[in-house]
Amino acid sequence: MAPAAPGQAPAHWGPPPTALPFAPRPGNGMAVAALVLGVLGVVLALPLVLFWVSWLPALLAVVFGSVGIGMGRKGRARGKGMALAGVLLGGVGLLAAIAGGFFVVALAQKVDDEARVRTEKAKSSAEAERKARHPSFGGSYTFGNGLKVTVAQPQPFVPDAYVLGHAKGNKAVQVTVKVVNTGTERVEIETGLPSVNDADGASTELVIDGSGRQKVLKGYVLPGREVVGRYAFSLPPDAADRMEVEFTPDAKRWKRAYWSGPTGLTGK
Repeated sequence: MAPAAPGQAPAHWGPPPTALPFAPRPGNGMAVAALVLGVLGVVLALPLVLFWVSWLPALLAVVFGSVGIGMGRKGRARGKGMALAGVLLGGVGLLAAIAGGFFVVALAQKVDDEARVRTEKAKSSAEAERKARHPSFGGSYTFGNGLKVTVAQPQPFVPDAYVLGHAKGNKAVQVTVKVVNTGTERVEIETGLPSVNDADGASTELVIDGSGRQKVLKGYVLPGREVVGRYAFSLPPDAADRMEVEFTPDAKRWKRAYWSGPTGLTGK
């Protein structure tokens, strides 16, 4: 320090200057991150099915925004409003994610319920079809081509002297099959021969004699018309007292239907 000139007071150096009271505060990285994550969480939550993706950025927006608000209150950083916006957007994103989760669960439950209802209906329909395909003698079943078939209660049959398929001591029955065309177009009967089994599953043999009483169903059935087939079958002496008749007008297209009931030979 230079000596003061004669007659002048010595120079006085004050303390070093301090920081200005209005110096700018540092930026708030937490607030920026909260705002970006909040916007991302809301955008991802708009399609509700993405709830499993949107919840994480929304939650981080709330966390970072809360930290940013705290820093702003303590004067350590700017952007308190930005941090608050991030918290709000994050909250909206979280609510949307929760709503999306409920929506997806409800949708999955609805789809599962509908699938179960369809399965139950299919089972019920299959069971109803199975029962319809197994009528008792005298009952009817309508095939997909519109042919309504009725098998009457079997009746005792006495073959004449010239007979094939009927052994001595056997019991013979006559099976009558009536077919009505309920449709609007003629329908051909491709396989008009029924098969017969007793209740124990034993097959019977077709009886052919010279009486001319048997008639095989074959050919076309016109709309609204009916045709009748008559067949004789031979049952062994120990055959069960119940029997089953299987018939289909077209084995290539339609499954067989089954008529069952007493043989009609009780006491014979």
